[in-house]
Amino acid sequence: MIEQKIQIPTASGTAEGILFRPKQEGRRPGVIQYTDIGGIRVSQQEMARRLAGAGYVVLMPNVFYRTGRLPLFDFPLKFGEERTMKRLAELSGPLTPEAIACDASDYVDFLVRHDSVKPGSIGVVAYCFTGKMALYTAMSRPDEIAAAASFHAGGLATDAPNSPHLLLGLPLKARLYFGHAINDKGMPAEAIERLNHALDAWGGKYESEVYEGAYHSWTVPDSPVYNQPQAERAFEKLTQLFAETFGFV
Repeated sequence: MIEQKIQIPTASGTAEGILFRPKQEGRRPGVIQYTDIGGIRVSQQEMARRLAGAGYVVLMPNVFYRTGRLPLFDFPLKFGEERTMKRLAELSGPLTPEAIACDASDYVDFLVRHDSVKPGSIGVVAYCFTGKMALYTAMSRPDEIAAAASFHAGGLATDAPNSPHLLLGLPLKARLYFGHAINDKGMPAEAIERLNHALDAWGGKYESEVYEGAYHSWTVPDSPVYNQPQAERAFEKLTQLFAETFGFV
């Protein structure tokens, strides 16, 4: 495995990141992998490394570059704790829908131009807080994004006028996959139902399912609710999505 620290130029500055790719010669399909709100760290790198090992060139950007460089936390994350919640607000605050779409376009440009990436469409996968970013990316670059996956995302279908599910009315060509957690405050059953109705109305190819017994952030190895069997199933669904989309196994 080749791992390269990189700098990604964006309209709002420079985002650091890591590019993961197999050692074997030849170009491979490209994938953007967005981290959860904890940012780039060992567990996220393990996940990207595994996906790259399946035959993809994986770009993992520091999506929180507006707030800070890595590491994003100099203390242990404890959700509910005041300093943790303050830091999470600092990280998430600048990521408006407009900022996300703008950054996404820059990440796509960086990846498709890399000499290790096979010409043509690419994929995107996102987790937890960034789950909606998979949809924003597919929306902002419909001609380049052929497949987008989102796992245990929050806020995909809300009452807000800029709710991500409303983007499904815009040009969108990607094949979509949504893996939901149970009892997720950020994506309760009624929100999942609302998303599914929007997906049906959109008419594109998608799959949206709830992982039984899996709680928010179940795919992440350093999560306190990591569910290894369901994480394995999620990885299988992800690689199946990309293999079927890109004709690559």
